[in-house]
Amino acid sequence: MSSAPGFVSGDHWITSLSETFGRYLGHRRLEEVECIIPDLAGMSRGKAMPSQKFRPEGTIYLPVSIFYQTISGEWVNMPEIENQWLESDIVLRPDMDTATAVPWADEPTMQVICDAETREGEVLPFAPRNVLKRVLGLYAERGWRPVVAPELEFYLTEPNIDPDLPIEPPAGRTGRKGAARQAFSMVAVDEYGEVIDTIYDFAEAQGFQIDTVIQEGGAGQIEINLMHGDPLKLADEVFYFKRTIREAALKKGVFATFMAKPMRDEPGSAMHIHQSVVDAVTGRNLFNGPGDQPTDAFRHFIGGSQRYLLHAAPLLLPYVNSYRRITAVGMAAPSNLEWAADNRSTGLRVPNGPPESRRLENRVIGSDCNPYLAIAASLACGYLGMVEKIEPSPAAQKFVDESEFALPTSLSDALDLFAEGGALREVLGEEFCTLYQNIKRAENEEYQREITPWEREHLLLNA
Repeated sequence: MSSAPGFVSGDHWITSLSETFGRYLGHRRLEEVECIIPDLAGMSRGKAMPSQKFRPEGTIYLPVSIFYQTISGEWVNMPEIENQWLESDIVLRPDMDTATAVPWADEPTMQVICDAETREGEVLPFAPRNVLKRVLGLYAERGWRPVVAPELEFYLTEPNIDPDLPIEPPAGRTGRKGAARQAFSMVAVDEYGEVIDTIYDFAEAQGFQIDTVIQEGGAGQIEINLMHGDPLKLADEVFYFKRTIREAALKKGVFATFMAKPMRDEPGSAMHIHQSVVDAVTGRNLFNGPGDQPTDAFRHFIGGSQRYLLHAAPLLLPYVNSYRRITAVGMAAPSNLEWAADNRSTGLRVPNGPPESRRLENRVIGSDCNPYLAIAASLACGYLGMVEKIEPSPAAQKFVDESEFALPTSLSDALDLFAEGGALREVLGEEFCTLYQNIKRAENEEYQREITPWEREHLLLNA
């Protein structure tokens, strides 16, 4: 019996994939499958195989040590982990709901995000996707369902081959370098139209919906807003989108970076998250009450965010560079956890909108975050506020430049606060928190050993 177009005998699972993937594949044969998981940084790790070797129910192994590395690839010794260097395997379980195209590949290719388990079938507690699932499970136990909408900022840059050289904005269609301070300019967006069109094409092939695209305030800085929905689904989309955007940029000869502060005199890049909580049965927004007034749950979500996001800072601002974004003067990035309605100087903002869509925007998260961990942390803080009935401070009435709810100014200080997280660490999982803290301490110490171009320029002959 002959096989249907797009698959060979034994590959019948392909017919159960989405219509979007079917359109991408057409009458071609699927050549390769990439089974991937996000590591602590949010980068893709995994295995690629010929499509005939892949089975959704099959067993795929990776060494657990992929979670023991810093962003530079250095291995970190952790005495808390018994027999750490046995290089024991973890098991990847493909989540076929996440299966989608790899539209930049030369041959028809599918990628699928996997969940991580131990060989005994237990959930791996420090895998980022599992951390988010843990938080969502706590909401579900109370009959609540969080809804989020991420806004993802990034820069297009000239290819940077020498790390000692400054990053530069790319030339647009006019041949000129990108100009700063052109927020919301349609002309500025059109400068990079070829890259943006390619992002749209790749997103369509993967079945992803983009809400809006805008020019941000930096030279070559773009913001893509995603549709609101389930936090796990949106974290998966951000994870996919980061790779998609990088590949679209490379197709057009430029880089795309999600580094929080890539250029000294340009604003940093954030990943703002809009958050609400609905009744899991009725879908009613728990933040909006009778007479379209804010509810206790809304106030308490804000209160928990103010109290616990300080302790969650390393998950929202994960690198030494992350703190350059929130400490640079005049760059419009809030460095506080004050809250207010329609006030962009506060780290927690209540956007304009109809009362039934009442939500809280977390504006302090950097685009360099791992989306699973940042969304998990932000929702965990709001959850604790709702459970512990934490009252927020009075809403800010003016531009905020100083605050008792100031964020830490360095990764070292943030890690000290993270160690004191108490209830937050319990919600996220102590085993995950201990591992993450060790990795970030090692990254910070590694950075402190580095000698920067600024030091060579100003101290070599002057100090």
